[in-house]
This record gives sequence, C-alpha cells and structure tokens, in this order.
Amino acid sequence: MSAPAGVRLERADLATTAAALRALRPATAQEVSAAKAAWPSIAHGVPHTLTPQARAAIAAVRARVRTIERLGRTMTLSGLLPPVLQEGESATLTGPAAQIAGLYRNYLLLAARGWKLIEASVDQIQSGRAGARFARENIGLYIETVYDAHFTLAQIGKQLQEGYRKLGGARAFGPRLTQADMEALSGAYSEAAVRLHPHVTARLGF
Repeated sequence: MSAPAGVRLERADLATTAAALRALRPATAQEVSAAKAAWPSIAHGVPHTLTPQARAAIAAVRARVRTIERLGRTMTLSGLLPPVLQEGESATLTGPAAQIAGLYRNYLLLAARGWKLIEASVDQIQSGRAGARFARENIGLYIETVYDAHFTLAQIGKQLQEGYRKLGGARAFGPRLTQADMEALSGAYSEAAVRLHPHVTARLGF
C-alpha cells in the first residue's frame, strides 16, 4: 500500500533539502575550518592588540561566508538546485525539511552578521577613534552570535537522522536518499564536525 500523499511530500521535501545541503557541504566545511582557526583568538574576548595573523583569520572566515552566499545565489539563478534554503522557499517545505532548512538559513544569517560585526569592531577598537569604547563593550555579543551560528549548524545532523527514520528510512527513500548519503550528511553537520571550542566566554563590556 502506498504512503499517504502528505508523507510522500515530506519525503520529497527532505530529499530535496538533503540535496541542497550536499551541494553546500564543501563551502560550509571551508567556513567551519576557517572559523575554527580564528575562534581561539576571540572566544574569551578580543585583546587590546590583536595579532595580524588573528585579524587575517577573521577576514578569511568572512570570505568563506560570502562564498556560501554567492553559491546559494548562483544555484538559485541557474536552476541547478531548488532554493529550498531561502526564507520564501523554505516556508513551503513540509515535515522535517522545514526545520532543517530553517536551521541552515539561521546559521548562515548569524555567521554572516557575527563575523562582519566582529571584523568591523576589531578595526574600530584598534584604531583608537571615536566609537572604540562602544565597539569593545559590544563585541562580546557578536562573538556569541558566531558561537550560536555553529551551535545551530550542529543541530542539522540530528534533525536529518530523526526525519529520515520518521519517514521510513532507506527502504522508503530508495536511491533518492540512501543510508550512506544520510550518514555522510549527518556526520558533516554534526556537533563533532562543526561546533566551536572552547565555549564562548566573551561578554558584553569585556
């Protein structure tokens, strides 16, 4: 007996969202790697003098975030991939796919905003110009935003696994989304792969 239409739609949406995550996986992994390189220099707050290496690492992460944003726009415009991770499109998704797409979108928004404001604040602090005090008092919020971005990204793997099981697993999805594909994706978007360490301790007014 075939599955109800609603279940079939949820499976199709999850398979489509998984395909989007698979396409974005290399660029996302590059952002994660760059973030992990920059993170130790800011996790406990920004010192009065940040080394050139640390500043370069922050700039490198921002470049990686912009790469993801450009890739998403290119895929949308070229029609190579449904724009399921964009806000307007993800609102039409059903079942587990809706939450998963929302998690990725939130990660990207938080990461883009956080790294941009961190870089601008560092420039302001180290310039000694007007506004440096305000930047130092608020940079902890932006650092926390970046930590939250990666915490959000780390939830995707678990949600993929749960959604896959809920909707019937390998037998139900067949070649559209195999068990091997699911394991690879859930591993790539897992806490072990994408969380930032150490835990953020920077605070407002640091």
